[in-house]
This record gives sequence, structure tokens and C-alpha cells, in this order.
Amino acid sequence: MTSRPPIELVESEDPMQVPRRIALVRPDLRPAVRQREERWVMTFPHLIVREVILLQVVVIALSLAALLFDAPLEGIANPLETPNPAKAPWYFLGLQELLHYFPPVVAGVVLPGLVVICLVVIPYAPVNLRARPLWEGKSAWWGLRLAAAAAAVALLFGAFHCGPVVVPTLVLALAMFAARSPEGGGGFRRSLAAVTLPEWIMTWFVLVAVILTVIGTFFRGPGWSFVWPWEA
Repeated sequence: MTSRPPIELVESEDPMQVPRRIALVRPDLRPAVRQREERWVMTFPHLIVREVILLQVVVIALSLAALLFDAPLEGIANPLETPNPAKAPWYFLGLQELLHYFPPVVAGVVLPGLVVICLVVIPYAPVNLRARPLWEGKSAWWGLRLAAAAAAVALLFGAFHCGPVVVPTLVLALAMFAARSPEGGGGFRRSLAAVTLPEWIMTWFVLVAVILTVIGTFFRGPGWSFVWPWEA
């Protein structure tokens, strides 16, 4: 039985004759996942839980108000003695106040219809899907268009002497332009600069509705004339 001679490693200057090691690298079969920050969250539980909590808080507050404050009914209605003025429930007093400035078709059909259409369409507008600060990345043309829109609304309602809409429109327009250059301003001005356009629109809508309701509730007397609350 013959044996093989031992293998001798001979050093050589030729790189082709130097022994080499070969390593077999197995491929990574795991799926490639890119970790990134999610911009969207699920409706449940992030939104639904908050809405349920807020609903419970509102129910508790209304229950406490019902226990602490009475809500007495008025006398039996008499068709022969119509109260002057005859006011609608408080949640319709804003529309009734508009009847003082506009024809019935405009105040009762056109304006409420436009409000409902806007509330349906605005959430699907691109400006609402990309809710960023109002002046972020905007050019000078954006300011001109914003000023033109505010002026158009003020002139339209001003032609009918509807001050409860004109005044908040001008005030919010000035606040929008005050938020354009927050550099060097205080904390309040910097907070205005972070407000988005949908938030400005909703603030205008709520402010106008509240002003119309308050005027119709406390400042309207006989013949729907303007009176001070302590003189009614």
C-alpha cells in the first residue's frame, strides 16, 4: 500500500501559485423592508377612541348642566297673540338673521346650499389633503389671490349691508397676512404662521355662525329691530 507524499507549499513570487481560500456567501432571502415614518394612521383606534372619549365628556357636561339649571317652558301658545319678534330656535337664529339682509330665497336656500356643498367638497381638495402652514412655499401671487378672495366676499356681503359677515372676513384676512412673516414676531404670531388654510376657512365659518346667532338671540327686538340686551 503506497502513501501519497505530503503536499508542500512552496512560496513563489507568482500570485497564481499562492493558495487562496474561497468563501461561499449564501444570499439573504429576507424581504427588503424600507423603514420610513408613516404619515397616515388608522381610523381605529386612533380617531374613534378620541371621538368616543369626547362624546362621553360632552354627555357628562350636558347632564351636569341639566341638573344645575332649569329649562322652564313658556305658556301655551295663543294663535291670537303672536310674539314680537317671533324667533326660531337658537340653532336656526343664524339663518333667521340672514333674512334681515337677504331675500328669503338667498338666505334660506342659496347660502345654506352653498355651505353644505363647500363642507362636502373641501375635504377632497388638494389643499386639504396636504395640510401645511398657509404661507409655506407660497409665492406673491398666492397673497394676491387670497386678498382678492377676501375682498370679493367682503364686497358681496357689504353690498347687502351684512356687517356680521364683512367684519370677521376682514379681521381674519388681516390675521392671515399678519402670519406671513413670523420672523421677529412673538409666540402668538408664530402660532398664526402654523395655521393651515382649511383651519382658517373653518374658523371663518364658525365665527360667522356664532356672531349671527348671538345677534339674533340677544340684539333683536320688536319688528326685528336692533336693540341692546338690557333694553329688550
